[in-house]
Amino acid sequence: MPNIALELGKASASFGVKGSYGEAQDVGGVTIIPVAASWSGFGGGSDDAGNGGGGGGGWSIPIGAYIRKGDDLRFEPNIIALLAVAVPFVFFAGRALSRVIRVLKK
Repeated sequence: MPNIALELGKASASFGVKGSYGEAQDVGGVTIIPVAASWSGFGGGSDDAGNGGGGGGGWSIPIGAYIRKGDDLRFEPNIIALLAVAVPFVFFAGRALSRVIRVLKK
C-alpha cells in the first residue's frame, strides 16, 4: 500500500499558478506571464491494517500578469483581486488605528 501522504505531496507539485492559470503565453510578440497567490494543504494517514485516507484543498487568487514586449517588462495588476484584498485590509487597519488613538488620548 503506497504512503498516501507521499502521493498527495507528489500530486501537489502541479498546483499553483501553472495549475490554475497555465503557462506563459506568447501572443503576437507579447509574452503574458500569469501571477497568482496560491495555497494548498493536504493530510493523510493509515493504520496498522493498511486502511488509509486523506484529503486536501487549496485556493488561488489571480494577482495580475507580467507583460513582456521586446525589452520592456511591466506588471499589470488584476484590479478586482487588488480591491478584494485592499478593502478589508484598509477597514481593519483603520479600526485598529482608531483604537490605538483612543487609548493614547486617555
